[in-house]
Amino acid sequence: MEVVYDLTAECERFLSDVGGSDGLLNVWVPHATAGLAVLETGAGSDDDLLTALRALLPKDGRWRHRHGSPGHGRDHVLPALVAPSVTVPVLGGQMALGTWQSVCLVDTNVDNPVRRIRLSFLAG
Repeated sequence: MEVVYDLTAECERFLSDVGGSDGLLNVWVPHATAGLAVLETGAGSDDDLLTALRALLPKDGRWRHRHGSPGHGRDHVLPALVAPSVTVPVLGGQMALGTWQSVCLVDTNVDNPVRRIRLSFLAG
């Protein structure tokens, strides 16, 4: 299933566990068919992003990368548009996100429902 999955709570838990104060949180998705975005969720922006990606990257037979479900080649282009990493400033142990911002996994690959996210904290 195509998804925009909010990772903000997992990121906050990680920062709490590592005792991060001030620094940078790096979020990385080690998959060739997923990306990360900072955006508003729950008010339609997450669905709008998936709609825009469907328009930019149609799930049809135009793709040279052909293994998997029909149109799967477009999933391999996704990380060029939605980067596989994001870095968020951390101040006083809290991500310095805007009021409506969330850290989200963006995944259009219906062939692989299992994703891993790598979190790291650079104090500074």
